[in-house]
Amino acid sequence: MAVVRGCNLPDELLYDVENNIWYQDLGDGTVRVGMTAVAVAMAGQLVAFTPKRVGRSVKAGKSCATIESGKWVGPAKLLLGGEVVATNEALTGAPDTANSDPYVDGWMVVVRPDDWEGAKGELIPGTEVAGPYEAKMAADGFDGCE
Repeated sequence: MAVVRGCNLPDELLYDVENNIWYQDLGDGTVRVGMTAVAVAMAGQLVAFTPKRVGRSVKAGKSCATIESGKWVGPAKLLLGGEVVATNEALTGAPDTANSDPYVDGWMVVVRPDDWEGAKGELIPGTEVAGPYEAKMAADGFDGCE
């Protein structure tokens, strides 16, 4: 697992570093999506999570959910387009779950991508994400997760 400035970035995931989103291929034509440890550390304690409804389509570059913390409200943007097939109801009820466990219990949505093979080529594997994240954190002036 890569650890950059105290932020864990599991090897088995794929990352959209620019939008601080991780992707996990579930092997059945769907992909689980969540916020990285970097995203939740930057946002602070999450107070609301409002996902798109199941059955809704999301275009590439558009939001699959709205995230709110004490200091930030904004979209969780997907690199890929697709249909939302599941949402994390537990996260809706307890959004701060993403702060303590962004990679297991803190996932946001599951989507059926329009073009997963094409989108995968734009994502960075966890085994290669440390350098790009270090550069982004430096550019953003973000000290890290601790």
